[in-house]
Amino acid sequence: MARLFGTDGVRGVANRDLTVDLALKLSQAAANVLGEKARNEGRRPIAVIGRDPRISGEYLAAAVASGLASSGVDVFDAGVIPTPATAFLTADFDADFGVMISASHNPAPDNGIKFFAAGGHKLPDDVEDQIEAAMHLPALSPIGAGVGRVQRFADAEDRYLVHLLGAIPNPLTGLKIVIDCAHGAASAISPQVFADSGAQVIVIGNDPDGLNINSGYGSTHMSALQSAVIEHGADMGFAHDGDADRCLAVDHAGQIVDGDQLMAILALSLKARGELARNTLVATVMSNLGLRLAMQQAGIEMIETKVGDRYVLEQIREGGYTLGGEQSGHIIFSRFATTGDGILTGLMIAAEVNRTGKSLDELANQMTTYPQVLINIKNVDKSRVETEPGLQEIVSEAEADLGSSGRVLLRASGTENLVRVMVEASDEGTAHSWADRIARVVEKNLAI
Repeated sequence: MARLFGTDGVRGVANRDLTVDLALKLSQAAANVLGEKARNEGRRPIAVIGRDPRISGEYLAAAVASGLASSGVDVFDAGVIPTPATAFLTADFDADFGVMISASHNPAPDNGIKFFAAGGHKLPDDVEDQIEAAMHLPALSPIGAGVGRVQRFADAEDRYLVHLLGAIPNPLTGLKIVIDCAHGAASAISPQVFADSGAQVIVIGNDPDGLNINSGYGSTHMSALQSAVIEHGADMGFAHDGDADRCLAVDHAGQIVDGDQLMAILALSLKARGELARNTLVATVMSNLGLRLAMQQAGIEMIETKVGDRYVLEQIREGGYTLGGEQSGHIIFSRFATTGDGILTGLMIAAEVNRTGKSLDELANQMTTYPQVLINIKNVDKSRVETEPGLQEIVSEAEADLGSSGRVLLRASGTENLVRVMVEASDEGTAHSWADRIARVVEKNLAI
């Protein structure tokens, strides 16, 4: 039987895969597992619930709140807020756990449920497995005064806003910034916090109707932001995804600044201010070779993890590091957040522009982005990708040819039945050539 939890909670098409019944049972099981410590201490567990504005979030939030309250958990409903806000509020309110209802950058028909442990941290696999197992146990069924209460978390957004303002190292006065909210959870708070920080703000993608989340706007559709930055003569623009745990940027000329470039800017900034813990940046194996080379040149160590923000988070926590993230713009500042925070990322980038007096494109050019070619090969036996001799031979040949000016990554997808071939080189032609050659060997040697 397939595992219910994926790489980031439980996701699916709302009302087909992710039903009210599933949300109810999942929340009852979570109350059983995540509320156990509070019950053992003789007190009632407390949970914070947040959601993005997609239409299905309304009834799924009601189902989750019902499941928790019927299991003896007091629920504080924060309404529509970003995922990092839910994580922050879980810690700030000293709740026993948090629940975020969102499918992040996915389209409106999808939705998801993910949990945060006390302190706002994502759950390890073994705790998720305990919750899944608890779904087959009788639900907790207190009566009378033992039933939990559901109430509005009235100052949720204000708490998060104050937290963000307190994290910014310097004001944004004098900057003109376009914010693309993806018609998502950042639509109210992101423009507000940038304005309160001193910036002149132009906002797009901030009219959520429950169905338009991530549609034509946000970090997966950057053209709207590029056009708006040029149209308004802005210094820069930032695009969030639906739940605002990601951020990508656009410079004054409309050029995209991706997550790797943002991490380079932030790592160099933190080092200059003496705030880069252990002089280390954490990124995934998919980050551009140019990021690693830029960090080497600056004397910064870079640790690579498997693909997925949860692995970045695990490494940050284990090593006590300050900064990590992904090329997608999911960037984590461990001093201020327990998960990726797209609003915080944008604020920190804008603050660095003001601190240095340099434009965003000047800061982004501290890293040279190498051409990167990615080919996904379907219908192959991905289980043999690390053991097939012919594959190791072609990869070794490519690596010898590319030397220090290129890189090869051959890996099985963790979520799909395919093999990914990624090649970086100093020029696009070489990258394409080697990627095509390796892909052909994969198709031949791993054919099913």
